[in-house]
Amino acid sequence: MSKKKIETIRKKIDKLDHQLLYLLNQRAEQVIELGMIKHKLDLKVFDPKRERDIFVRMTEKNPGPLHVDAIVRIFERIIDESRRLERIEAYEKDE
Repeated sequence: MSKKKIETIRKKIDKLDHQLLYLLNQRAEQVIELGMIKHKLDLKVFDPKRERDIFVRMTEKNPGPLHVDAIVRIFERIIDESRRLERIEAYEKDE
Protein backbone atom coordinates (compact mmCIF):
# COMPACT_ATOMS: atom_id res chain seq x y z
CA MET A 1 0.00 0.00 0.00
CA SER A 2 1.42 3.37 -0.99
CA LYS A 3 1.39 6.66 0.90
CA LYS A 4 -0.67 8.12 -1.94
CA LYS A 5 -3.36 5.49 -1.39
CA ILE A 6 -3.35 6.24 2.36
CA GLU A 7 -3.87 9.95 1.65
CA THR A 8 -6.71 9.17 -0.76
CA ILE A 9 -8.47 7.04 1.85
CA ARG A 10 -7.92 9.67 4.54
CA LYS A 11 -9.48 12.34 2.31
CA LYS A 12 -12.54 10.11 1.85
CA ILE A 13 -12.74 9.60 5.62
CA ASP A 14 -12.46 13.36 6.18
CA LYS A 15 -15.33 13.95 3.75
CA LEU A 16 -17.45 11.33 5.53
CA ASP A 17 -16.62 12.91 8.90
CA HIS A 18 -17.92 16.25 7.63
CA GLN A 19 -21.11 14.60 6.41
CA LEU A 20 -21.56 12.90 9.79
CA LEU A 21 -21.03 16.20 11.57
CA TYR A 22 -23.64 17.88 9.37
CA LEU A 23 -26.16 15.08 9.96
CA LEU A 24 -25.55 15.02 13.72
CA ASN A 25 -26.20 18.75 13.89
CA GLN A 26 -29.35 18.36 11.79
CA ARG A 27 -30.48 15.68 14.25
CA ALA A 28 -29.66 17.97 17.17
CA GLU A 29 -31.87 20.72 15.73
CA GLN A 30 -34.77 18.27 15.59
CA VAL A 31 -34.06 17.13 19.15
CA ILE A 32 -34.26 20.72 20.38
CA GLU A 33 -37.56 21.26 18.59
CA LEU A 34 -38.92 18.00 20.00
CA GLY A 35 -37.75 18.99 23.47
CA MET A 36 -39.63 22.28 23.29
CA ILE A 37 -42.83 20.45 22.36
CA LYS A 38 -42.35 17.81 25.06
CA HIS A 39 -41.70 20.53 27.62
CA LYS A 40 -44.92 22.37 26.69
CA LEU A 41 -46.84 19.09 26.93
CA ASP A 42 -45.15 18.28 30.26
CA LEU A 43 -43.64 15.06 28.89
CA LYS A 44 -40.42 13.46 30.13
CA VAL A 45 -37.16 13.71 28.22
CA PHE A 46 -36.41 9.99 28.65
CA ASP A 47 -38.58 7.59 26.66
CA PRO A 48 -37.18 4.06 27.11
CA LYS A 49 -39.51 2.50 24.51
CA ARG A 50 -38.47 5.03 21.88
CA GLU A 51 -34.81 4.36 22.61
CA ARG A 52 -35.27 0.58 22.37
CA ASP A 53 -37.09 1.08 19.07
CA ILE A 54 -34.16 3.10 17.72
CA PHE A 55 -31.66 0.40 18.71
CA VAL A 56 -33.78 -2.33 17.13
CA ARG A 57 -34.34 -0.35 13.93
CA MET A 58 -30.67 0.58 13.56
CA THR A 59 -29.35 -2.91 14.24
CA GLU A 60 -31.88 -4.43 11.82
CA LYS A 61 -30.89 -1.94 9.09
CA ASN A 62 -27.16 -2.37 9.72
CA PRO A 63 -25.49 -3.75 6.56
CA GLY A 64 -22.09 -4.04 8.28
CA PRO A 65 -19.16 -4.16 8.59
CA LEU A 66 -19.86 -2.61 12.00
CA HIS A 67 -21.01 -5.21 14.51
CA VAL A 68 -24.49 -4.70 15.98
CA ASP A 69 -22.94 -4.11 19.42
CA ALA A 70 -20.96 -1.22 17.95
CA ILE A 71 -24.12 0.23 16.41
CA VAL A 72 -25.88 0.09 19.78
CA ARG A 73 -22.93 1.77 21.54
CA ILE A 74 -22.77 4.52 18.92
CA PHE A 75 -26.50 5.21 19.13
CA GLU A 76 -26.41 5.07 22.93
CA ARG A 77 -23.90 7.94 22.79
CA ILE A 78 -25.93 9.88 20.22
CA ILE A 79 -29.12 9.46 22.25
CA ASP A 80 -27.37 10.30 25.52
CA GLU A 81 -26.05 13.56 24.05
CA SER A 82 -29.46 14.25 22.52
CA ARG A 83 -31.14 13.89 25.92
CA ARG A 84 -28.57 16.23 27.44
CA LEU A 85 -29.13 18.79 24.70
CA GLU A 86 -32.90 18.46 25.04
CA ARG A 87 -32.71 19.13 28.77
CA ILE A 88 -30.41 22.13 28.35
CA GLU A 89 -32.24 23.76 25.47
CA ALA A 90 -35.85 23.00 26.30
CA TYR A 91 -36.07 22.47 30.03
CA GLU A 92 -33.25 24.30 31.79
CA LYS A 93 -33.58 27.49 29.70
CA ASP A 94 -37.16 27.79 30.96
CA GLU A 95 -36.11 27.73 34.62
